[in-house]
Amino acid sequence: MRFTKMQGAGNDYIYVDCFHAKPPLDPAGISRKVSDRHFGVGGDGLILICPSEKADARMHMFNADGSEAEMCGNGIRCVAKYVYEHGIAKKPGLKIETGRGILSL
Repeated sequence: MRFTKMQGAGNDYIYVDCFHAKPPLDPAGISRKVSDRHFGVGGDGLILICPSEKADARMHMFNADGSEAEMCGNGIRCVAKYVYEHGIAKKPGLKIETGRGILSL
């Protein structure tokens, strides 16, 4: 699995680009494994950067314990940076779909 690790204001997540690869089959299980700071990559969780029919991208987030989360402010900032810098949506204002709704960045 290809991933990028980024941090925003101290929260560090493992990001997977699902625009260019299929999302993992068991994201909750993978989040638990890769988030382990002793035996994995280490992080606060796993964030999938996925296509969206409603926005520029969709953020699908899993905490380190595998539970699904609606949103994380520090995590979404990194999603926006990734989406912009990788040319997925290169514009000054981005719309990111989350479990909490569509947010403007």
